[in-house]
Amino acid sequence: MNTATPVTVMIFTLNEEIHLPSCLAALDWCDDVIVVDSFSTDRTEAICRARGVRFFQHGFEGFGSQRNWALDHTDPRHSWILILDADERVPLELARELGEKALNSPPDVGAYRVRRRFYLWGRWLRYSSLYPSWVVRFIHRDRVRYLNRGHAETQTVQGGIRDLDHDLIDENLKGIDEWFERQNRYSRKDALHELEQAGNRPPWSKFVTGDALERRAVLKALAARLPARGLLYFLYAYFWRRGFLDGRDGFLFCLMRAMYQTMVAVKKYDARRNRM
Repeated sequence: MNTATPVTVMIFTLNEEIHLPSCLAALDWCDDVIVVDSFSTDRTEAICRARGVRFFQHGFEGFGSQRNWALDHTDPRHSWILILDADERVPLELARELGEKALNSPPDVGAYRVRRRFYLWGRWLRYSSLYPSWVVRFIHRDRVRYLNRGHAETQTVQGGIRDLDHDLIDENLKGIDEWFERQNRYSRKDALHELEQAGNRPPWSKFVTGDALERRAVLKALAARLPARGLLYFLYAYFWRRGFLDGRDGFLFCLMRAMYQTMVAVKKYDARRNRM
């Protein structure tokens, strides 16, 4: 690919020495790679220095806050920015599409969303990961700002949001123990966020009239109000979304995600009891 592709890539890291080499290797087409690190204690910084990418460190307060800090303090060279986690890779066909969109996007478009293909145990879990799962990751730096939302983030976009045709690859190489450690942290944040939002009425009409991201937000709000949400999630993912087609891997991954939903419910209960 042409190395003059007018796209900046921002990667957000914490102890990502396992994932960074493959993530960076897939970015040879990009002339402006920025890594924003939350003070890793492994070889993350050394890997970035060796690759010659621009490296910054900032204390982590939330995914939304970290993204806003990066937009404000790292001086991206290009107007269009791809937001990545270190366990994600950009296939060449997606890189070509990003370059084309950066050059030819209408002025009324503020961002693009992309589908993620989630890999675990060396394979794509197409059904049990609820593919297609859309995320807003290709943004115009002057048209997007972020907000913290539970363990993740959401964004406000000036202008339209359009879809990309090619997928982003997301593959976890750190193993199951690390996955559960992360879910333990995330579930506490999601539980507290749901408690904060408990009095807000979700826009139920968006489940019918909204796009994929809006429908997912409504489903999450509904799940927060249901009993036995872990069991219901498993039934939804394994049967309705056909996770069983991924075989034993799909069964186990649906079970893992259902356990996460149960963790959130238990931590909400725990937080309420501790407030009494």
